[in-house]
Amino acid sequence: MGARITGTGSYLPSNLVSNEQLESLVDTSNEWIVQRTGIRSRHLLDEAEIPSDMGVEAGRLALKAAKVAPEDVDLLLVATTFPDMICPGSAPFIAEGLSLTDAPFFDLKAGCSGFVYGVAVANGLIESGLFPRVLVVGVEALSRVTDWTDRRTCVLFGDGAGAVLLEPGAQSSGVLGTALYGDAEKSMFLHLPAGGTRTPASVETVTQGGHFLKMEGSGVFRNAAPMMEKATMVALENAKLELSDVDWIIPHQANKRIVDALVHRLDVPEERIIVNLDRVANTSTASIPIALDEEIRSGKIHPGDIIVMTAFGAGVTYGAIVVKA
Repeated sequence: MGARITGTGSYLPSNLVSNEQLESLVDTSNEWIVQRTGIRSRHLLDEAEIPSDMGVEAGRLALKAAKVAPEDVDLLLVATTFPDMICPGSAPFIAEGLSLTDAPFFDLKAGCSGFVYGVAVANGLIESGLFPRVLVVGVEALSRVTDWTDRRTCVLFGDGAGAVLLEPGAQSSGVLGTALYGDAEKSMFLHLPAGGTRTPASVETVTQGGHFLKMEGSGVFRNAAPMMEKATMVALENAKLELSDVDWIIPHQANKRIVDALVHRLDVPEERIIVNLDRVANTSTASIPIALDEEIRSGKIHPGDIIVMTAFGAGVTYGAIVVKA
């Protein structure tokens, strides 16, 4: 018995920030942002809002869609790159918000690939019989670690959360194939220099901007598409499927040029690629589950459709997972 997705949910903050609004913060323009990223707007948390609350709402909607009560969840797995606190993370706050009963919980850190990694881990735990119902939440508040004076990065990110509930299913449904990879030699492509135990917080790390996310854009751009292509093809091979069998591909919503490069490499029709980054920007671990939930609720994704979800993220991690809706 493998795992099948029985419910999805997502949440975006109400504060919608357009490219035009960013023009008052940094030297940029709507035309420049759209041309280079494909992004037109993003949702950002207000200062008083708590990031894990987004995960609570997305998880609640996923449980409601699956018609499963919180007390029946066996495990909560939270994929996040930047938790509410370094210790204890985000998972306990989401578990508390959902009123989970004695269910174990933990954070999984794999950069923007975290949700794909999380579903793969959940599938393995369900197959083992250890945890029959696993709630996987991807949640990110990138606005809290963004340097809003850096026009190269501040235009890219948004906040949000997405969730799926996985339960046992027949081998012909649910998760059909996975492929996970890492390339530690590229670990500094995306990193936050200070605040951990290697470089603890100090006056110097704050004044030097060490608590903001740093990105080597050229390295990310060169590697993201080929890595996602590789993971996609191996996951399909493991699922004993061909690319022609796939109804939808949901890539990590990082940048429209990266998505376009992936489309070119896979040589698939653009209309089979699900993209929402123009409205929500890059929400890291939340990007794929948000897009998945939106398209299931809109009726675009139908029961029985074959979906590939593929991502690339800090670490460097990358992977893909094939599911049958």
